Amino acid sequence: MFKTIHDDIQSVLDRDPAARNVLEVLLCYPGLHAIWAHRISHRLWKGGFKLLARGVSQFMRSATGIEIHPGATIGQNFFIDHGMGVVIGETAEVGNNVTLYHGVTLGGTSLHKTKRHPTIEDHVVIGAGAKVLGAITIGANSRIGANAVVVKSTPPDSVVVGVPGQVVMRDNPSHLPEEKADLEHGKLPDTIGETLAALIAHVETLEQRVNGGSYGPALHAPDKGIWHWGDFSI
Repeated sequence: MFKTIHDDIQSVLDRDPAARNVLEVLLCYPGLHAIWAHRISHRLWKGGFKLLARGVSQFMRSATGIEIHPGATIGQNFFIDHGMGVVIGETAEVGNNVTLYHGVTLGGTSLHKTKRHPTIEDHVVIGAGAKVLGAITIGANSRIGANAVVVKSTPPDSVVVGVPGQVVMRDNPSHLPEEKADLEHGKLPDTIGETLAALIAHVETLEQRVNGGSYGPALHAPDKGIWHWGDFSI
């Protein structure tokens, strides 16, 4: 038990540069409080004290803004940063060294009393506001971008962005569990924008081949990530 408490505190210190010391973490991190309450409520749930388990869960929901169903399975070194608005459903399974930001939902998509919530494998980072829905699996070492809506399973070492989530494989995956979590969840590919830019560039090339002219001044590929369009009013 003491090792688990130590590891939970160390997870906060390792993954949040705003965390200055152990006392601050103990007093001021609702994500940590919610995880500890869940460990208690989960034991009660497994022991058959389901109403009491739900009571503990609901109390911590009111106290922290984080709702973790006592039936959910949570691994070691789990870290919820900020935490407000996080919802984790009954049949969700979360692996080790997983990081969630505020507004994340691990939700169900079925009315049947079966496995209906996601499985999150080890070393996954899920950005703020992301929704992972259904009995799907998010592969190890993956990163879910902020506000992504993920409704299908993803392979390990992938990045998921957009609505619905588009899966992009990472060029430099990390398989070493001793490495610190990859928290650069702002470095995400723009799959739609890059595809559109490639199509525009291809059309311009075809236009030049056909009539020697450009496609037109109002439509062209972005310059250093910035789109330039025709004049318009907002």
